[in-house]
Amino acid sequence: MLFLDVDGPIVPFGATSRELPGGYPTYPVADAARQAAGAHPLLARIDPAIGRRLAALPCVLVWATTWMADANECVAPQLGLPELPVVSWPEPSDGDGRDGLHWKTRTLTALAAGRPFVWVDDEITDRDRAWVADHHRGRALLHRVDPRRGLTDPDLAAVESWLREIGRTAPPPGAG
Repeated sequence: MLFLDVDGPIVPFGATSRELPGGYPTYPVADAARQAAGAHPLLARIDPAIGRRLAALPCVLVWATTWMADANECVAPQLGLPELPVVSWPEPSDGDGRDGLHWKTRTLTALAAGRPFVWVDDEITDRDRAWVADHHRGRALLHRVDPRRGLTDPDLAAVESWLREIGRTAPPPGAG
């Protein structure tokens, strides 16, 4: 299972012209995405090639984003992805974030329910990694993406390598 954030990993933002000479590359916006989002200016930053790479990963993709259902209406068509499951976030509580933990960490760990999972986000910290290591009985890869660049080939290669390793070390179906 791969929990995927949109802002930062899929829609890069925040880089200066010095960090990305010439600015961000832009891509044509898919008709379905254009219809769903109107003239959302950041959709043109989504590289459709990322969708092919994500679709080829040996896992279930799940939107883990505040875009919620809009990710399927606006982002998935731009990436050439089918409709994906969407994480339903609990209502925020007064204690959220006080311990330095990302507000998504507990929910995604609970949804994984002990199964191996990947979480791709631009706000993951060592505190989140430590908490997951202490509270999740399965393997997990919390992969932080540079929000200035979004998902890159090295990011996708790291995720794919981890997923393939998990596949090689998983017990056979019906075992244990």
